[in-house]
Amino acid sequence: MNKCTILVVEDDPSIKNLMVTTLKTHDYNYLLAGNGRTALMEAASHNPDIVLLDLGLPDMDGMEVIKNIRSWSTMPIIVVSARSEDSDKIRALDAGADDYLTKPFSVEEMLARLRVTQRRLNSVNTDIVQFSVFENGALKIDYAAGCAYLEGAELHLTPIEYKLLCILSKNLGRVLTHTFITENVWGHSWENDVASLRVFMATLRKKLEAKPGSPQYIQTHVGVGYRMLRVE
Repeated sequence: MNKCTILVVEDDPSIKNLMVTTLKTHDYNYLLAGNGRTALMEAASHNPDIVLLDLGLPDMDGMEVIKNIRSWSTMPIIVVSARSEDSDKIRALDAGADDYLTKPFSVEEMLARLRVTQRRLNSVNTDIVQFSVFENGALKIDYAAGCAYLEGAELHLTPIEYKLLCILSKNLGRVLTHTFITENVWGHSWENDVASLRVFMATLRKKLEAKPGSPQYIQTHVGVGYRMLRVE
């Protein structure tokens, strides 16, 4: 029996039925919400493992649901939306979503993204690092505590931003390709993952770099990937 609980936030009956039938067939526990207000109540009351969220809800925009949940929880949020423009994807990811699935979608892809998110959730608890604390210039990462600091002040990072920072720090000085990074963060390397990666890297830099245009810690290798520089 799959112990993972999924909160499905969807107001379209046909899509909701498809998602629920798929989850039932694959032994997922699930909760249902047809609007944003109910979604927030269910999320706060039951603390689901993953949220599948439609953006076009009858009472509020799904972006507000993401921002509200992110103000108190790091539970993974996978957006499932008909909005296919890059600008919509960027807004959702920037607001705190972990992944973005565009309608119409195949149930195989939805299940694949759920499995990837589950693996990432499990890896947070089982990841073993060689050193518990990393230091590079004014940057300090306490892997055991799951916290990062810059000049002694804690950096307020989203789960994806923190994972990106850890991957770069554990490969200090190495150029990491887009494929390597996306596979290690999301567990896959699909076409739209590079666009998502750019968004998260931009928000991470804003928090990490005094002058993002003149990076001290994270260097971009155009068309290839990123590298964390050693800071004396």
